[in-house]
Amino acid sequence: MVKFRWYALKLTLLVIIIYILLIFFSSFTDNLVLISSDVYERPWILVTAIFLHGSLLHLLYNSFALALFGSILEKKIGSYNFLLIFFLTGIISSLAAALFYDSALGASGAIFGIIGMLAAISPLLIVPAFGAPMPVLMAAILWALVDFIGLTGQSGGIANAAHLAGLFSGLVIGFLFFRKSHKRQSEILEWKKNY
Repeated sequence: MVKFRWYALKLTLLVIIIYILLIFFSSFTDNLVLISSDVYERPWILVTAIFLHGSLLHLLYNSFALALFGSILEKKIGSYNFLLIFFLTGIISSLAAALFYDSALGASGAIFGIIGMLAAISPLLIVPAFGAPMPVLMAAILWALVDFIGLTGQSGGIANAAHLAGLFSGLVIGFLFFRKSHKRQSEILEWKKNY
């Protein structure tokens, strides 16, 4: 059995602590935010921007989603695999943001990566989305549609391309590397429970 290390909740707490610290030390934000023209000289901003949030509402939405969806995924694939997915899809979404926007920040791309992974390995898992419980695959499709629409018009500072990059990278990684092993583990657990 894989040991659950609560990394999703620890990352959520870290994001909140960083937000509070940057209220008092706002001059550090410029060194951590993703500025597209600075990626080659400061590649670490592809990671540091994941931990920044532009407003309290942005922080609250992302903290809730990271704690909820992150904990579900961490329980399903293990703590270390969860961290790998979080950072890998976060970096991929930061790269997409660098291609589409002058600057970006937030954990949304990594969270969408988590959702994509859940949709790949447990598509019928019921999650809260759009004010109602629904299968995570349906929620992922609806979020993707919202972000595609956001790409075509004014999205009010939302990095739709980063969301989509995170979601699709999570889906692809889930299908390629985790779906078969997760399905096999689920079948073994079901067999043990029944016999």
